[in-house]
Amino acid sequence: MPRRREPRRRGRERAGALVSAVALALAGAAAAAQPSAAGVGAPPAPSAYRAPVHPPVLARAFVAPPEPWAAGHRGVDLLAAAGADVVSPADGIVSFTGPVAGRGVVTVLHPDGRRSSVEPVVPHVTAGDPVRAGERLGTVGEGGHCAGTCVHWGVREGDRYVDPWSLLAGAGPVVLLPVR
Repeated sequence: MPRRREPRRRGRERAGALVSAVALALAGAAAAAQPSAAGVGAPPAPSAYRAPVHPPVLARAFVAPPEPWAAGHRGVDLLAAAGADVVSPADGIVSFTGPVAGRGVVTVLHPDGRRSSVEPVVPHVTAGDPVRAGERLGTVGEGGHCAGTCVHWGVREGDRYVDPWSLLAGAGPVVLLPVR
């Protein structure tokens, strides 16, 4: 009788350990950053987000898919020249750097639990590096769906993608008010 193979769990276990370590580090950093006058149980200050390229010129907007598995544009494209700096949208810890579908990707886990991913990027950081908002992650690389003329910025809350543009001060959705 052939031996039954056990499922490969080593990669998942390592990934789980990395996520746990990052979460603990972020929790410790957030606790240390809170002023003592805030009191016990005070909510953490919200993270301030900025565009990963400057100036932030929207080339293509976020389009939420009607279903999680359906087509959509799960981020925004921001105009940027090849070789331009790409910076961290908020404080956090680099959780991934490497190629995905032939493009260089950098992902940052933020203290509020969101994850920002930018592509195509030639990374200047490695997984585990702490970064501050505006700190250089790398430079705009080749490839991607806008061929070196933009950076795609996606943001996830858990497994759900959210509109990164709405996280920028003054760049969120337009709300129409009634005429008086």
